[in-house]
Amino acid sequence: MSPHVTLEQWQALVAVVDAGGYAQASEALHKSQSSVTYAVQKLQSQLGVKAFEIKGRKAVLTPTGQLLYRRARVLLEEAGSVEKAAKSLSAGWEAEIRIAAEVLFPYSLLLKSFDRFSRESPHTRIELFESVIGGTTEALVNRTADLAISPEIPPGFEGEAIMRTRVILVAHPEHPLHKLGRPVTLRDLREHRQIIVRESDSRRATKPPVEATQRWTVTNMSTSIMAVSMGMGYARYTEDKIRSEQRMGLLKPLEMREQGMMDVALHLVYADRDGAGPGVRRLGEIIREDTTTECAKGRADGKS
Repeated sequence: MSPHVTLEQWQALVAVVDAGGYAQASEALHKSQSSVTYAVQKLQSQLGVKAFEIKGRKAVLTPTGQLLYRRARVLLEEAGSVEKAAKSLSAGWEAEIRIAAEVLFPYSLLLKSFDRFSRESPHTRIELFESVIGGTTEALVNRTADLAISPEIPPGFEGEAIMRTRVILVAHPEHPLHKLGRPVTLRDLREHRQIIVRESDSRRATKPPVEATQRWTVTNMSTSIMAVSMGMGYARYTEDKIRSEQRMGLLKPLEMREQGMMDVALHLVYADRDGAGPGVRRLGEIIREDTTTECAKGRADGKS
């Protein structure tokens, strides 16, 4: 069934309520008061309802009018959303953007960038691949990601360093490695269980920095942190991933004779910078801007 009431009539009804009267609504809509009045009267006539009643000198909504007002607002918002989507698509904004981000990158910062981007392009879907080591490169090479945050820029790709992050070796405070009474050596590490996160690429060719005799491999960073926090092994993490565990006294940095802390540069890499759509380019800009701001704030606060 085709609707008899036009969007213009619903807009007039909503404007009268929001603006507080017909005269104010005509100003808000840049129309004559008579045309606004006629639109509302015609709407009531077509639907066979009474949306307003006069109380004193004021027109107020009837219970039916309140229902119509609520539904009309939703209808107008949906119509506006459809127009926005059409404008975005006509401007060439992508329907979906895929990004592979190395687990070393602070995901809380990345999610804020996503939120900022979505306020500009709410109809562009974002798919995030949480990648580990070679998985980020593989996503770029296979074109399963349009954009990546990676510790390296693969040959043939364009990218730029956007931040440096510190990776530290930690264990539970009661772990035997903390009881040695001296800086820990690589030989010490080989004698204890190492907890690592599995590479997300298909080949998993990268060797861990320590060839421990005991090793647990998990697929999720949070599982690894949980295991180490329970005293079941040691691992390397970026400081932002384990701040709460350190505050709670569940994790403590190991004093190392060598290779205790590592600084890792993270890069923003495009799968095809020249051929990237406006959405990919804009998301890249936002991530770069937000990361620069966050790093500057961290330096001001005395953090790494």
